[in-house]
Amino acid sequence: MSIEQFETIGLWLGLGGLYFFIVLAIRDVLKKSEAPRIGHIFVWLVLFLSPLVFIVKSIVQYFFE
Repeated sequence: MSIEQFETIGLWLGLGGLYFFIVLAIRDVLKKSEAPRIGHIFVWLVLFLSPLVFIVKSIVQYFFE
């Protein structure tokens, strides 16, 4: 395994772990809040669509190189 592969795997695992803790924090805040159901849906939709943009960006860059 080269150093670049190790750095890439470490980056993705680190970002995945960070994202996991963000999900836990937002879940806790939404549990304690009295926001309407549509607000909860909107928050989760935005939360899960945001990393999807970066994944799609990486895939598009791979095919254009």
